[in-house]
Amino acid sequence: MPAETTTPPPVPEAAVPAEAVAPLIRGVRVLRELTEAGGTLSLSGLERATGLARSTVDRITSTLARMGYVRLDGRDAVTTPRLMELGNAYLAALRLPALLSPRADALADELDESVSLAVADRDGIRFIHQATRRRAMSLSFRIGDLLPAERTAPGPLFASEWTDENWRAWRERRAADPVNRGFSAVPPRELPFPDSEFEARAAQAGRDGWALDDQLIEPGLVAVSVPVRDPRTGRIACVANVVSHTSRHTAADLRDTLLPRLRATVAEMERELAAAPDPDPGPPPSGSAAWIGASKHELGREFIESLARGLTVLTAFGEGRAALTLTDVARATGLARATARRALITYEHLGLVRGQPESRTFGLTPRVLSLGFPPLSRTSLPRIAAPHLADLSARVGESTALAVLVSSGPTAEIQYTARAVSPRIMGVDIRVGTRLSAAATSLGRVLLSDPEDSAASADFAHVRTQGYALLDEAWEDGLRTLAVPLRDRTGRAVAAVNVALHAAGRTAEECVAEILPELRLTASRIEQELHAAGHFTRVPLL
Repeated sequence: MPAETTTPPPVPEAAVPAEAVAPLIRGVRVLRELTEAGGTLSLSGLERATGLARSTVDRITSTLARMGYVRLDGRDAVTTPRLMELGNAYLAALRLPALLSPRADALADELDESVSLAVADRDGIRFIHQATRRRAMSLSFRIGDLLPAERTAPGPLFASEWTDENWRAWRERRAADPVNRGFSAVPPRELPFPDSEFEARAAQAGRDGWALDDQLIEPGLVAVSVPVRDPRTGRIACVANVVSHTSRHTAADLRDTLLPRLRATVAEMERELAAAPDPDPGPPPSGSAAWIGASKHELGREFIESLARGLTVLTAFGEGRAALTLTDVARATGLARATARRALITYEHLGLVRGQPESRTFGLTPRVLSLGFPPLSRTSLPRIAAPHLADLSARVGESTALAVLVSSGPTAEIQYTARAVSPRIMGVDIRVGTRLSAAATSLGRVLLSDPEDSAASADFAHVRTQGYALLDEAWEDGLRTLAVPLRDRTGRAVAAVNVALHAAGRTAEECVAEILPELRLTASRIEQELHAAGHFTRVPLL
């Protein structure tokens, strides 16, 4: 008689501490479900996924919308790039992307292969940087994606440093989920390999100082990894990973041809870490406590004050603020010590914060990247701008557009990349993808006025001085346009946004008095999201 088979019990979760903030736990659950859904989920879908009451989901999403982390679009909740400030706080505190990504990018260019940096997250790995190649078959993982250690090249290297407790937790997770259905970034494995296989790979990686992934994630995908060690402790700080496809390299080819160059780059990375000076602490968030109080006063029951306060605690961390005491967190956020303490206790329970009892400090963990970062890390400027253009068009009753400069010199052109059309019978209809002479448009003149060393900027110096361009029936009879620049984190104008209308609707003076403030407000909102999205990721302009 065949032996009876049973499904392994799920890994038990730690009991919720008595001082944990329940609304914060529920808010984090909503953000994680939104992340798993790709950044967009209906409110009823959130209700089903989280098991929360609809009224609770409504209050949580209303609070997140007030904070700028979520946009409510009809019946859907949509994460916005502003949410990336939580993951940015972790990446800034970690410092590794800022210090090592130039080396990773240069290696990707040299090898013409995808190169990534990964850190350990319990018994998995998370990517903190990606330099991908543009080809039909390329790496599709995103910054913040969580992968099971046993199906990656970095995994055995991290596991070579695991304690007995780490191995016990890994075996419990494997028993509960042998095919990795709990990891949405990878396809389930139909035939799980035995635990002993990964244990042997980890031991071998520890001896060799490198590891291979020979199609463990999916057929055709191969990778080779080398650890980058912290010069202060000698332990693995992160792992540099080169990924290819079997149409270009076998796993043996990666070892024989690319591993030496990867090792040389890792040696450069380790020298970079050793020479890096201690960072100066950047400015912490300011005025958040007062803002939260005002929001509660305005929105009443629809605003969950404890959730907003708790999320603000994560933004207290950053470059030069990797390890903070309770007093540091309270001072940075303006929250009472008791409030900050309960939030930190909650985050320790959720695995988002790790306490260091010997120094009485707290630090963020890679799990913070699970709060919206992966789907948002692939956003583009047109996608960021689209809802803001629609909102602007609704407010002023005119058509709006976004454009970028696609060529330079005397024949410089702009290309329209996003737009929102006015509901008027007679409106401006210029389709996305259209190219026009930059000098003949208000959008182009704003962009041409930005470079200080170009001849064009001299021609439009007055545009730079006043901060906008108004074009009055110069390009087409009856057409009046007003444009302002959009600037990236360095202050460079990378795009421009405009309002276009029939000249009979408003005079030029009325455009400046009535439309320009709304246009500038929209540009500011787009810039805030662009800056959040572009802190540690590349945001395509087209």
